[in-house]
Amino acid sequence: MSKVFLITGAGRGLGTDLARQALAAGHHVVATGRRPEHVLEALGGEQDNLLATALDITDPAAAQSAVQTAVERFGRIDVLINNAANFYAGYFEEISDAQMRAQIETNLFGPMNVTRAVLPVMRAQRDGHVMTVSSLAGVVGQEFCVAYAAAKFGVEGFMESLRYDVEPYNIRTTLVEPGFFRTELLVDASTTWAELSIADYAERTAATKKQWQAMNGQQTGDPAKLAAALLTLSGLQQPPTRFVAGSDAIDAVAAKARTLLEQADASRELGADLAHDDA
Repeated sequence: MSKVFLITGAGRGLGTDLARQALAAGHHVVATGRRPEHVLEALGGEQDNLLATALDITDPAAAQSAVQTAVERFGRIDVLINNAANFYAGYFEEISDAQMRAQIETNLFGPMNVTRAVLPVMRAQRDGHVMTVSSLAGVVGQEFCVAYAAAKFGVEGFMESLRYDVEPYNIRTTLVEPGFFRTELLVDASTTWAELSIADYAERTAATKKQWQAMNGQQTGDPAKLAAALLTLSGLQQPPTRFVAGSDAIDAVAAKARTLLEQADASRELGADLAHDDA
């Protein structure tokens, strides 16, 4: 059955693969990006079942406008895929306060803005599916990723809790936790390096930055295959609330789960009996 998809960040990387495959499968696609002309170019130009529209996800008014335009064109929105994101890379002390706030503004408040605009449509339909692309860095903290991880850990809490808010209206939620995929997150347009410089970190920063730059385009994960998997999930009556993508992510998340269980067990003697003693 044909559905209406709204995909953020559709001008490159995973977003383009998602939009292209959804169109090929016969769905209607609202493909958004800061520059809709670039989105159209990436997707091969005008098509009857494609609407390319401008959206800066950090602007709540722009999100409302994009959703209104989508409903005017296609009448509904069945699947929202919050895909747009960027990456502020660096050690915590070298990430400026402004950079940290900008990272969270885009990667956490951005999906919130778009989801807030879409949910009234889905509630009226009594049907919908919100998928938000998080990251392995939203589950497992990593060196040089403190800003990105802070935002993505926030996304995890947002989506995990949102599920309970919207379940009564037949709206499903899925957190997508990819490992390392060739999604263009590490291209210059998506990556910003820490703007501060501290001598103690200088050698490590230079070496780690070089490693990240060398990784671009060499990641093992295929975004086209990830897009196909997400389209499969969008067709399920009961999609998973969490989808871990890539063998690297699956192994790391499983290891984190085991560590959490070990830490919970280790906390029992000191941490369990902390209730107020009325006696």
